Amino acid sequence: MDTIKINFDNGIDQAEIMRAAKVLKDGGVVAFPTETVYGLGADALNKEAVKKIFRAKGRPQDNPLIIHVVEEDLSPYVKDVPMKAQMLMDAFWPGPLTIILKKTDLIPLETSAGLDTVGVRMPGNETAKALIKAFGGPIAAPSANISGRPSPTNYRRCVEDLDGLVEMILGDGNAIVGLESTIVDYSVQPPRLLRPGFVTLEELRDVDASIVYDEAKTRAQEEEIPKAPGMKYRHYAPKAPMTLFLGAKKDVEEAVIEAMEKELLLGKTVGIFAPEERKTVYNNKNIIFVSMGKEEDLADISRNLFEGLRCFDDHGVEVILSEGFPEVGVAQAIMNRLKKASAFNIVEV
Repeated sequence: MDTIKINFDNGIDQAEIMRAAKVLKDGGVVAFPTETVYGLGADALNKEAVKKIFRAKGRPQDNPLIIHVVEEDLSPYVKDVPMKAQMLMDAFWPGPLTIILKKTDLIPLETSAGLDTVGVRMPGNETAKALIKAFGGPIAAPSANISGRPSPTNYRRCVEDLDGLVEMILGDGNAIVGLESTIVDYSVQPPRLLRPGFVTLEELRDVDASIVYDEAKTRAQEEEIPKAPGMKYRHYAPKAPMTLFLGAKKDVEEAVIEAMEKELLLGKTVGIFAPEERKTVYNNKNIIFVSMGKEEDLADISRNLFEGLRCFDDHGVEVILSEGFPEVGVAQAIMNRLKKASAFNIVEV
């Protein structure tokens, strides 16, 4: 397949937006930017188009998709919007928040992975909004990567993964959030946070104090159909095995250095993933140091997280050692992604 590739270097080109909308109307698949990560979109109401997303990504078909909208009236797609869910939408939409609700029959089971629920989000990115508006309906879209790999936060990574596999790729700079949306399930009571994101648990509870969060509930068992993306399968993972170190900063530094030296003695190429301030600590010509960003700027770290993990693949490292963070605010979402990227290979020091 010859993929049409359009990068909006000088602002949105409405003619290309209309071209992409026609691809969607014709049942095709379009990768496009959002403020969280790049998405891989198809007509959410067209089950054959939705199947193309799963084929392009190599995504298991029991992994549900999020639908992206611009209209405030959700009644065609969901049966009911609880008052507190509406309050969250009013507070954080457009933005990086997905709400899971009971779906109507208009949403095909292929989109919801056989569930009677669907996740709904209103993105804030201008290109994404223009595309959804031009298309005239909901767009189902997971992240625009090969399933299991770190999510793409820029046009280049979309092309790297999907060129030749989808009809069209739209580019529009770097994602300003860098983490997939926060997901809250309002199909159950009390409502449950299923995936931490840039909208934090603390912010959610400022609106609805009844929201619960149990990290164990963010991982579906093998026999279960996950209710949200990222709950069951290997996610966000670089090619090399990764170990995540948790504890006091000094103890973590010492443990990473000790592990690094052992791996170097075995002749392995080692990648270190840590805040920029630690670059001099892990100063060794035989390692690849990738900066997460500035230690005190969690927004910076969230923006850099997935691109940083992909950099290790670029360098062909054989093992990755990563620092972790206290799970407060946005760091909860960052740690959620790092734990899954490491396949929960965690060392507490």
